[in-house]
Parts: sequence; C-alpha cells; structure tokens
Amino acid sequence: MKINIRKADSGDLGAIHSLVRELAEYERGLDKVTTTPESYRADFARDAFEAFVAEMEGEIVGMALYCGMFSTWRGRMLYLEDFIVKEAMRGHGIGKLLFEAFLEEARRQEVALVKWQVLNWNEPGLNFYRKYETSFDDEWVDCKIFF
Repeated sequence: MKINIRKADSGDLGAIHSLVRELAEYERGLDKVTTTPESYRADFARDAFEAFVAEMEGEIVGMALYCGMFSTWRGRMLYLEDFIVKEAMRGHGIGKLLFEAFLEEARRQEVALVKWQVLNWNEPGLNFYRKYETSFDDEWVDCKIFF
C-alpha cells in the first residue's frame, strides 16, 4: 500500500470538504457545517489555509488542514484546524504520516508552536496525540462568536 503525502492544491478542495463533512459527522456536528467546496476554493485562493493530503492509488484518503496564527506570548504558530483519515483507512499509519508532515512544515516555517483542539470524548484522537509531546490544556476556555 503506497501512501503519498503532499501539499494540497485547488483540485483537492472537493475531497478535502468531503473529509471535513465526514469528520463533522463523527464529531456530531454535521448540521453546523456551512462551508461548501466553492467557499473552500475562494478561501484557498486568498491563502486563508493550507493542507496536506494523503493519497493512495489516486484517491485522497486523509488530510491535515492548517493556517498561520500569532501568539503575543510566543510568536508565530500554526493552527491545525482539521485532521482526518477516512474511517476505512485508519490503522495503516496514514494519520501519523500526515501529522508528521504538518509538524515538519511547522519546523520548516520556524514557528514557536503548533496548536489544535480535540474533543474531550474522542479517545482515539487523545490517544494518538499522547504519542507526541502534547501539552493538554485544561485551564483555557474556548470562546466563539459566529457571524
């Protein structure tokens, strides 16, 4: 099984959006997804985000979507917005390859840290991140305003 990890291009955005919908369904929030492949194309063209995709036999089976951020305490950082491998493809090391490509990109960009969120009930996700030197934060509360 040959897995190719590469930077996403605009032709991948439909598959990326489909993976995001799969993740949203897993996270019990599919009804909250308001983006479309077209909105992804517009935002990608504006450099709002980048992504890595995992390809197998010409099919995208996973992705890691991220964007740059700035911490007033630490400096530049990358935020991993979404990270998913198709359910049928899990357990083959694809997630590890994607996550490590993201970490390598952070090193290449010389950022101070990477940041992401994981649901507190997502034991497979939590266990995955425990394999890395992850700092889990129970002090800060997420805040949001939707427009």
